[in-house]
Amino acid sequence: MKIRLAISDENMDEIIQFLESKGIEIDDDAEYTLIQNDKYVNHISAKNAITDEKTYISVDEILYIESFGHQIEIKTNDGLFLSKDPLYQLEGMLEPKKFTRISKSVIVANAKIKRINPSFAMKFTLLMEDGKIVEVTRSYYNSFKDVFRI
Repeated sequence: MKIRLAISDENMDEIIQFLESKGIEIDDDAEYTLIQNDKYVNHISAKNAITDEKTYISVDEILYIESFGHQIEIKTNDGLFLSKDPLYQLEGMLEPKKFTRISKSVIVANAKIKRINPSFAMKFTLLMEDGKIVEVTRSYYNSFKDVFRI
């Protein structure tokens, strides 16, 4: 059996050792994922969108994560990466103080927001560090205001 891991760095070696002793192989292409509850990850497994090379992205490098159907794109200053994890699962792995869900398809890194502009009809428009403009939808308007105390 193969599984992917979404756990904190502090427990990684111990858990890998335990799983491998039970004959379980750790593989980023595995169908199943082991997720640690109540802990947030420092790295996310993904593939480079251009080279298709597997890598671990530090969560501190993430600008935003965007979903296009089943394709999940993670944008950093270093490029674009693709994740197999669904958006809701990534949201649960990321520290809420550092990341905010702003729509059904976008999670942003709070520290990577360059400017917040109010918009019509209970919305905000955000300018990200890389120049991309993303919109806080009405469904997420109040929770966004709470996070940023607007």
